Amino acid sequence: MTTRRTFLASLLAASAAPATGWAAVGDPSYLAAAKKADGSFVLVGLREGGEEAFRVPLPARGHAACAHPTRAEAVGFARRPGTYALVIDCISGEVLHELSAPEGHSFNGHGAFSADGTVLFTSEQVAEGSAGRVGIWDVEAGYARVSDFPTHGLGPHELRLMPDGQSLVIANGGIQTDAFDRNQLNIDTMQPNLSYVGFDGTLLEKIELEPDLHQNSIRHLALRPDGLVGFCMQWQGEEGAATPLLGLHRRGEAPVLCEAPLGDELVMKGYAGSVAFAGEGREIAITSPRGGRMHRFSDTGEFLGAVSRTDVCGLASHEGGYMASDGLGGLILVNGETPKPLRRAELAWDNHLIRIAG
Repeated sequence: MTTRRTFLASLLAASAAPATGWAAVGDPSYLAAAKKADGSFVLVGLREGGEEAFRVPLPARGHAACAHPTRAEAVGFARRPGTYALVIDCISGEVLHELSAPEGHSFNGHGAFSADGTVLFTSEQVAEGSAGRVGIWDVEAGYARVSDFPTHGLGPHELRLMPDGQSLVIANGGIQTDAFDRNQLNIDTMQPNLSYVGFDGTLLEKIELEPDLHQNSIRHLALRPDGLVGFCMQWQGEEGAATPLLGLHRRGEAPVLCEAPLGDELVMKGYAGSVAFAGEGREIAITSPRGGRMHRFSDTGEFLGAVSRTDVCGLASHEGGYMASDGLGGLILVNGETPKPLRRAELAWDNHLIRIAG
């Protein structure tokens, strides 16, 4: 009998089938969802200088995407609770596969491929009760649904493949919502966590915040090649609280919470929308579209400074520091505290810039 463990082992030992690579669409470095002026939605590939490499349509508002490690294929996810996930040929714009979560599940906006591209992992939750699940999809069988395993928390959001290639780190937001709705039901009792999980669903390590921060929902992740994880948070408690919105963690160690000066923390309005390490990995930053701010920290947690930018949210590593995007169509390069404009598109960029590995 084939078990989930033996299935995954066989997939991860195989090589992905030859296919046209990212060079065929101009070697993009990033993926980003956006809204056009006419109200329609697209997924865009961007180069290091902010130039468009390709643009393909989406049926509704996108949230994040993940890129196949070798071929010009991306999976675009709807905003949670997701009603679609599309596998898109980024050369032709053709929708190769439309993924449907199992009955009673929803997609939660993020996913990740295995290192060799043979498995897709999707962030999901059970509609009733919001228990987190990781969906497993066989890429070489046309993205066939295989199984799922627990995220070990409620309301998961982003998940990332760890550098060992054999485990995931998962941001469990801790929030229970109505079935296929965004109404929050457990704010008084929520408990977010950062979970490290093996491909067979085994919980390897779980990090929870101190009790007075139990309403700080862990949402998005950044990952350095040496395994250092950055996680950003969104405060769900009383308005006006200046809670830390960024944490750093390395397996086997206690988390480090990164705090800005009080005035700077208040400007963020309790909301961090994206997180990324800088190009060389010696610093990390978070963005707040609500506050119009980007905060920079050292990789040991010291506050380095702030950059003001209206509606800034998308953030990703760049060889020159960071690339950031905003809801007004702007793309900027940040190196230190002085942003450099790259270009402006007639688009409203959505929450995330996703770096294509390569």
